[in-house]
Amino acid sequence: MQVTETSTDGLKHEFKIVIPAADITERIDKRLIEIGQQTRLPGFRPGKAPMSVLKTRFLPHVRGEVVQDAVNQGADEALKDRNLRPALQPKVEITAFDEGKDLEYTLAVEALPEIEPMDFTTIALERWKPQVPDNEVEESLKRLADRQRKDEKVDRETAKGDLVVIDFKGEIDGKEFPGGAASDYRLEIGSGGFIPGFEDQLEGAKAGEERTVNVTFPADYGVADLSGKPAKFAVTVKEVRAFQDQPIDNSLAEALGMENIDELRKMVKEQNERQYGDLARQRLKRQLLDQLAKGHSFPVPPGMVDGEFETIWKQYEFQRERAKESGVTDYNEGKSDDQVRAEFHAMAERRVRLGLLLSEVARRHNISVTQDEINQALVAEARRFPGQERKVVEYYRNEPGAIEGLRAPILENKVVDHILGSAKVSERTVPAADLVAAEEEDAKGHDHGAE
Repeated sequence: MQVTETSTDGLKHEFKIVIPAADITERIDKRLIEIGQQTRLPGFRPGKAPMSVLKTRFLPHVRGEVVQDAVNQGADEALKDRNLRPALQPKVEITAFDEGKDLEYTLAVEALPEIEPMDFTTIALERWKPQVPDNEVEESLKRLADRQRKDEKVDRETAKGDLVVIDFKGEIDGKEFPGGAASDYRLEIGSGGFIPGFEDQLEGAKAGEERTVNVTFPADYGVADLSGKPAKFAVTVKEVRAFQDQPIDNSLAEALGMENIDELRKMVKEQNERQYGDLARQRLKRQLLDQLAKGHSFPVPPGMVDGEFETIWKQYEFQRERAKESGVTDYNEGKSDDQVRAEFHAMAERRVRLGLLLSEVARRHNISVTQDEINQALVAEARRFPGQERKVVEYYRNEPGAIEGLRAPILENKVVDHILGSAKVSERTVPAADLVAAEEEDAKGHDHGAE
């Protein structure tokens, strides 16, 4: 086999590979003999069929099989001999091959860069430890109590906070529209959970009363055909129901499967602390990724950047179209598409570089994801879809690529923890509200992705 490097441009390499005709013929004959020994042909004992018969029956198939194997083997050897690790699937093009002649093909590959991780002990970070105020625990308990409230029918006019059971039928320009009618619809007055202005016009109504409600759908309404349009609803109030307060005591705890209110309060506090802890973890991780991005400038394979960019751009176009349907006219905030593309290309390059860096750290330190960790992630994912758990599990088992979506973030977090173990990390206790405010400010325009 003769390998000639015909072009080198950064991480891009192109080769011309020639495999002598004699080598191909030898491989074909060897494969035909194997088939002859394994296959019973009419009139011949196994292994006794002449080569001429084997070629007549099997040569076209065997030639294709041998050529494919030879191409793959030659490509693997060419990359291995030069210590090149492909970033993407190499591109192969057969340029010459006729019976009895040499096999010639080109191999184009983008190689992974040589990566030398920075000294992680030079990284200095600050981990925020949020303090959860007691009043947040009480507010959480109040929300739990509100969800446990029972309602009962009352004979009076509606007021804010009441529940009404209504039938309604809506029209736009005198015509009914899909989704504009319902029976026995339960609506809490003052909840803001319906079309703006709809609930207000039902205040003071009594059971059995009919009212005409006039509203205008918001410009950002989720259904494009209704956005910004005025509508008229014929509403019949069938029942007025008043909520009965659920006290925050042992009865609430028992309704939620806890022994007593103290146990429920402890659980709620731990849950709040865990949520704020996750937020603080995200902040620390983002600060680490920022420092890693600044500390490394190795080249990245253009093909990987292009693939990541296309993913980002498709998401952007989808969100932009949704925004247009909701009446948003300046989704780009005054930027041209070229400016947005440039920003996204830089974002894609950052993500690819960080992803390669974390993969290299994982390789050097034998960090991997166990099957038990993947199984735990799969169970957690399935639980997000009550009643559909079996379908979720089957999807991940039948789609090999889907499992990577579970494995990648687990590996990323394990590598992040490894790096944090070397970095200098100080701690500072802060009010939970400060953490939330900082996160909201930081979320404006910050790229949180690493992969």
